[in-house]
Amino acid sequence: MSFDSLLYYILSVTLVISSMLVISVNNTVYSVLFLVLCFIASAGLLFLLDCEFMSLIFVVIYVGAIAVLFLFVVMMLDVKVTSSFKDIFKYFPVGMLLCFVFLSELALIFFDSFHVNPYVDSFSSNVHRNWYDKIDSFTDIESLGQILYTHYIYQFLVAGVILLIGVIGSVILTVNYKTPNVKVQNTFRQVSR
Repeated sequence: MSFDSLLYYILSVTLVISSMLVISVNNTVYSVLFLVLCFIASAGLLFLLDCEFMSLIFVVIYVGAIAVLFLFVVMMLDVKVTSSFKDIFKYFPVGMLLCFVFLSELALIFFDSFHVNPYVDSFSSNVHRNWYDKIDSFTDIESLGQILYTHYIYQFLVAGVILLIGVIGSVILTVNYKTPNVKVQNTFRQVSR
C-alpha cells in the first residue's frame, strides 16, 4: 500500500467520523470545531486528487472565514447545552427509514453506473496515474497566481479592501461602549505631567 492510499484512507475515515460528531455532540463549540476538522480533511482529500486550488479555497474560505464566523456567533449567543437523548428514540424509526431509502438509492446508482475493471483483481488495487503531470509541468496554483497577480490585480486589491472593511465593521459592532470598568489611557494627561 502506497503512502497516498494510506493518507486517503486516514483522511476519509477522519472526514466520516468528524461529520458524524458535528451532529451528535451536545456542545455547540465542539460541533463547530469538528466542522473545521471536516473542512480540513476534505481539503486534504482534494489535495490528494490534484485539485490544489479547490483545497486551498476550502481552507481559506470555509475554515478561515465561515467556520470562524460560526464559532464567533456560537460564542456570542451563549447557547445553553441541553440533553437531547429523549428525542433520539422518538425520531429513530423515521430516521432509519430515511437512511435505508437513501442508502438503497445510492447502492442502485452505484451498481448501475460503475462496472468492474477487468484489468485489476480487486477494487482497492485500482491505481490512478496522473498523465497531466507527465504532459505539462505547470500546476493550477502557478497559472492562477500568474493570472490573478498580473491581469486582475486591481480586482484582487478591491476585494481585499472590501474584506478589510468587513473585518473592521464586525470589530466595531462587537465593541461595548457602555461598560463602566473599561480603563482608558489619556495620553494628553500623561504627557502634560
